[in-house]
Amino acid sequence: MKHQRSSALQEALSTAPLRLPETPCPACADGAEAFGSLVFGLDAMRKRLPKDVYRRLARIISEGGRLDPAIADVVANAMKDWAIEMGADHYTHWFQPMTGLTAEKHDAFLSPTPDGHMINEFSGKMLICGEPDASSFPSGGIRSTFEARGYTAWDPSVPVFIIRNDNGATLHIPTFFYAYSGEALDRKIPLLRSLDALSTQALRILRLFGNTTARRVRASVGPEQEYFLVDRRLAALRPDLLLTGRTLLGAPSPKGQEMEDHYFGAIPARVMAFMQDVERELQKLGIPAKTRHNEVAPGQFELAPIYEEANLACDHNMLTMNMLRHLAARHGFLCLLHEKPFAGVNGSGKHNNWSLTDSDGNNLLNPGSTPQDNAQFLVFLAAVLRAVHLHGAALRLGAIGAGNDHRLGANEAPPAIISVFLGQELTGVIEGIITGTPAPHTGDSVMEIGVSSLPPLPIDTSDRNRTSPFAFTGNKFEFRAVGSSQSVAPANIALNAAMTCALQDIADELERATAAGQSLNATLQDLLPRLFRQHAPVLFNGNGYAPAWKEEAARRGLPDYADTVTAVEHYSDAGVMQVFLRAGVLGEREMLARQEILFEHYAKTVRIEGDVLLRMVNRQILPAVRQAEDRAARLLAHVRAVSDADEAEAEHFLRLRGHAAGLQGAAAALGEALAACRAAADAHGMARTARDAVLPAMRLCREHADALELLVDDDLWPLPTYAELLWTH
Repeated sequence: MKHQRSSALQEALSTAPLRLPETPCPACADGAEAFGSLVFGLDAMRKRLPKDVYRRLARIISEGGRLDPAIADVVANAMKDWAIEMGADHYTHWFQPMTGLTAEKHDAFLSPTPDGHMINEFSGKMLICGEPDASSFPSGGIRSTFEARGYTAWDPSVPVFIIRNDNGATLHIPTFFYAYSGEALDRKIPLLRSLDALSTQALRILRLFGNTTARRVRASVGPEQEYFLVDRRLAALRPDLLLTGRTLLGAPSPKGQEMEDHYFGAIPARVMAFMQDVERELQKLGIPAKTRHNEVAPGQFELAPIYEEANLACDHNMLTMNMLRHLAARHGFLCLLHEKPFAGVNGSGKHNNWSLTDSDGNNLLNPGSTPQDNAQFLVFLAAVLRAVHLHGAALRLGAIGAGNDHRLGANEAPPAIISVFLGQELTGVIEGIITGTPAPHTGDSVMEIGVSSLPPLPIDTSDRNRTSPFAFTGNKFEFRAVGSSQSVAPANIALNAAMTCALQDIADELERATAAGQSLNATLQDLLPRLFRQHAPVLFNGNGYAPAWKEEAARRGLPDYADTVTAVEHYSDAGVMQVFLRAGVLGEREMLARQEILFEHYAKTVRIEGDVLLRMVNRQILPAVRQAEDRAARLLAHVRAVSDADEAEAEHFLRLRGHAAGLQGAAAALGEALAACRAAADAHGMARTARDAVLPAMRLCREHADALELLVDDDLWPLPTYAELLWTH
C-alpha cells in the first residue's frame, strides 16, 4: 500500500468523534430555546420595532408586498442593533445566482465620519438594495461580461439570519438578484412569481367552494437531503473527489450495500457527532431538521426537515447544504452532495415533498371529512394530474444535471419519464369517477363527496412506490427525481407554473358554468370525469424500472428525456415556454438565457471531470501500472528460470499489459474528445459533444483503470479504494 494512502487510512481509523461543547443550560438541551436564536424573526421584530412598523412589516411577510421606504430606516436600525448584539460586524446580501450555489459579498457596519472616527451604520437603503460586481455570474447572454452592474434586493418574506464562525459573525440578508435591465438572474425571483401566480388561481377555486376567508394559498415544501461522508484525509488523495465530488474511477468494494445492513443501521460515533453538530447549527438558524439516519449505501446518510413555505424551504435547503459542507471539515470529513459519488452503490437524491395550504391552515391535498371538502380535494387532484400530464417536459427540467443523469432510472431513483402514482384505492376512485361506477373499497371507512353519481373517497389513500417520480403520499406529492446537489427552486418553479396553468383552466370552466346558472355540483359531475379521463395516461402504479414501462409510456405519449442535454433542448419548445410565459414566471428572454446557462453548465461539468480523469490516468494510474508491469515481468522471468509452470504469471502479465495499453488508448481518445468539446461553436454544441464523446471516452478509461486496480499490487496502487472510502467512519 502506498505510504500516503496507508498513513491516511491509519489516521482515519484511529480518529475519535469530535466532542461537542456542552449545551449551555438544561432548558436548551432539547433545542427548543435555541431554535431560531440567530434569526431576526417575528419575535425579535416585535420586541425591537414600534408597533405600527411591526404590524406593517408582519403584513408584508404574511401576505406579500413591497416594503414601504418610509419604514425601511427604522427596520434597518433595529436589525443592525440586534446583529451587533449577536456579535456581527459585517452584513451581506445573500443571493442565489444561476451557478446553483449561494453568493455573498460582505460589507462592514463601520463607516468613517468627517472627524476621523468610525460609527456603525446601516440604513434602509443598505438593507433594501445592493450592487455587487456581477459580471462573472452566468446570465445566458442577458448581460455582456463588461457590464458589471447587477442588483440585489431584500426579500422581506423570509427572515434575515446570522452566520457565526470562530472569529466573528455576519448578518445575512436574503435577496433577489436581477440585471440592470430588470431580468431575473437568480432562482428566487421566478420562484416567488410562481408562488404568487399559483395562489391567485388556487383562490379562484376556493371562492367557488364558498371559502371567503383565505387570503393566500401557499405551496409548502419539505426537501429530504441525502449525502455521503468520506474521511477527509483519504479524500485528499483523490483529485476526483476534491474537484468533481464523485469518484471517476474505482473498482467495486468486496462488500457494498448488498447485505442491506447499513440502511437505518446504528449511526457511527463520528458521524453522530457530525449530525448533532449540524442539527444544533441548523436549529439556531430556524431550520426544523427533524430526521437523521443511515441511508442505503455505506457512507450515505439523510437529513430531513419539517416542511415549510416553499420560498423559505428553498432558502433553508441551500443553507443546509452549505452547513453540511462547512461542518464536515470540523469533523474530519468531506461531505459529498453529488448524485452519484460511487459507481455500483445507491446514489443520492432530494425528495421534494410538495403540498398546498391556504392561509386558514387547510391542506388542499388532504381528503377532508365533509362532502364539500372531498369535492374540493378532487378538483385540486385533477389539477395536479393535468399539470403533470400536459407539462411533464417542464417538470423534467426541474431535475436535470450532469450528476443526476447518472442516477435517474438506475434502479435507485425514478425514471426520467414523469408519471403520477396515486396508490390502488385512490386510482380506483378515479376509475370509478371516469366510468360512473363505484370503486371497490378495501379500507375501514369512506367519505361521501357530495355528488350523487360519484363514488365515495377512501380515507387511507397513502402508499409508496420508489420507482415513481411523482407519488401521492396522503396529503402531499413527493417529487422524487430531484438530485441531491441541486437547488429545489427549479423543480418548484416548474411545478407551481404547471399547476397555475391547470388551475386557471379549471377555474375558467367552473366560473363560466356557474355564471350561466349551472350549480357547482352539476358542473363538477360533468367536469371531473372528463378531466380524469383526459389525464389518465399520466397515472402509473407499476414498476417504473421495468423495460416495458418505457414502451408503454411511449404509447401513452409521455415524454422520455433520458439525459440533461435532451431535456434542455426542449426548454425552447413552444409548449414548454408557454407554461412559464402564461403563468408570468419567466419572460422569453429569461427562458432562453436559462437554456444557454444550462447547456454551458452541463458542458463545463463534464469537461472538468474529463480533464481530472485524464490527469489521474497519466499522473497516478499509468505510473503505478508501469511499476506493476516491471514487477510482474521480473517475477515471470524468475519463475521461468526455475520452473516450466509459468501459466498464472504469464496470464497476469498479459492482462496487465493489455489493460495498460487499453487505458493509454482510451486516454488518448479522451484527450481528443475534450479538445473537440472546447472547439464546439456554441454552448449547445459543447453540451452535445460532452455527452456523446467525452462521457463515452471517460467510461472506457474507467473500464480499464478499474480492471487494473484489481491487477496491480495493493502496495503500488496510489488511490484510496472504495472499501476504504465507504467503510471508514
